[in-house]
Amino acid sequence: MNIPCILIPALVGLICGILGYLLGRMNSKNDDSLALSLQADLDACKANTKNLNARIATLEADLAAKPTINSTAQSFAATAAPLLLFDNELAATVFGKKVKENDLKVVEGIGPKIETLFNNAGIKTWQELSATTTEKLQSILDAAGENYAIHNPGSWAKQALLAYQGKWQELKDWQDSHIGGKE
Repeated sequence: MNIPCILIPALVGLICGILGYLLGRMNSKNDDSLALSLQADLDACKANTKNLNARIATLEADLAAKPTINSTAQSFAATAAPLLLFDNELAATVFGKKVKENDLKVVEGIGPKIETLFNNAGIKTWQELSATTTEKLQSILDAAGENYAIHNPGSWAKQALLAYQGKWQELKDWQDSHIGGKE
């Protein structure tokens, strides 16, 4: 009578082990198919993004070709003074770090790579950045590829104008009150 009592748990354990092994093998095959499915979805999304970017470019070209009475293009250069002196001590006091004149990275949202893109496009000063339309800035970003096209330069001209005019505290307050430089 003791032998059947030992055999039953041993057989149940053996059966559970075999079933666990088989289920594990089946799941590993599903992981491979899941990876292939996800890769196919990713490729489809990339193709869709590329098509959408091309469509946006054609729509922007059509919009630029049409004359408009009330243009939404913003240029803050009209309010800029012709010649302002740069006060690096005041900028350093407000920002808590040394600020170089015409450092486009002072504008929230612009990093070293975007600054290089703008410099290559002829935008090297805060005054030039403030005079550039949002559409022109976006076209420069779009031309540089997907990694840059996702940025929103809507507030960059305004921030550049504040920097050009030496309104450091106003610029700092504006940047602190807006998340990621977005209005």
